[in-house]
Amino acid sequence: MRKTLSDEAPMALSQIETALRRIGIDRYMMLLALTVALASILPARGMFADMVGSATYWAVSLLFFLYGAKLATSTIIAGFANWRLQLGCLIATFVLFPLLSLAVAPLTAAFLPAAVGLGLIYIGAMPSTVQSSIAFTSVSNGNAAGAVTAASVSNLLGVVLAPVLLMVMIPSAAVISIEPSAFWKIAQQILLPFILGQLCRPLLAKFLNRHKLPMMIVDRGSILLIVYSAFSAGVVNGIWHMMPLGAFIALELVLISLLAIVMGIVIGLGRLSGMPKADLLALFYVGSTKSLATGLPMAGILFAGQDVSLLILPLMLFHMTQLVICAIVSQRIRA
Repeated sequence: MRKTLSDEAPMALSQIETALRRIGIDRYMMLLALTVALASILPARGMFADMVGSATYWAVSLLFFLYGAKLATSTIIAGFANWRLQLGCLIATFVLFPLLSLAVAPLTAAFLPAAVGLGLIYIGAMPSTVQSSIAFTSVSNGNAAGAVTAASVSNLLGVVLAPVLLMVMIPSAAVISIEPSAFWKIAQQILLPFILGQLCRPLLAKFLNRHKLPMMIVDRGSILLIVYSAFSAGVVNGIWHMMPLGAFIALELVLISLLAIVMGIVIGLGRLSGMPKADLLALFYVGSTKSLATGLPMAGILFAGQDVSLLILPLMLFHMTQLVICAIVSQRIRA
C-alpha cells in the first residue's frame, strides 16, 4: 500500500528525533530551549510571577520527596561500603570543581558581566545531579547503585556544604546572604522533603518503581518551572541587553572547557586509584555534573532580593552542556 502524507509525517519526525538524540539533543533539551524562548516573549509579571514562584517552590519540594520515597535505605548502606567511589565523587564535586571554577571565573572578567563570573563560582559549589547521572551510568553499564548513593549523598551534603563553600569562595560577602535562616530555608525545601519521602517509602516505593512517568514529569517539570521563573525575572530586568550573542558564545566555550578539564581529571584520578570500570563510569558521571534542580532554588534563597537571572545563566548552560556531552559519551560506551 502507498504511504500517505499523514503516514510519512510521523516517520520523518521520528527520524529527526533519532538523529538529534545521537548528538545529545532530546525532547527535554528542546523543552528547555522553548522555555527560555517563552520567558523571553511572555515573561511572568506581577501576580502571575508570584504564582509561578509558589508553584516552583512546591514542585522542587515534591521532587525531593519523591527522591526520598524512591531511594532504598539498603542501597544507601551498600553504596557507602564502596568508600573509594563515594570519596572520589565528593572530592570531585566539592574540592576539584570549586578550585577550577575559582581559577576560571577571573579570566572572564574582561568579556562577561560580573554576575556571570559569580555564576561560574556558583557552579563549583553545587552538588551533583541525581536523575541524569544515574541514568547515564546505567546506560553505560556502570555501577548504577553506587551512582544512586553518591548523587543522593552529594545533594544532601550540599544543603550545608554549598553555602559554606560560597562563603569561602566569593570575595565579597555583601552579595550573598548566609545566615542560619538560609540553611533552614534550604533544608525545608530539599532535606526535609527527602526525609519525609524516606518515611513514606513503604507506601510509595512499589508504585514509583513500576511507574517512571510521574517521577520524570516532576523532575523535568520542576526544572522547567524554575527556568521560566528565573528567566522571566531576567527578561523584565533586561538580561538580553546585558548579554550580547558574542558573550553567550564566549561563556559556552568557557563552560565546555571547564567540563572537559573536570572530566579529564576525574577519569585520570579514577584510573590512578585502580577503580574497576563500573565504578569509574559512576565517578565520571556523578563527579563531573552539577544539579540544576538544587542550584536554582538555592540561588533564590542565598541571593535573596537580587536579580539572579545572570547569576544562574552559567549553571543553566552548563546543565544543558553536560546533558549533551554525557548523552553522546554514554551512547558510544553502550555501543
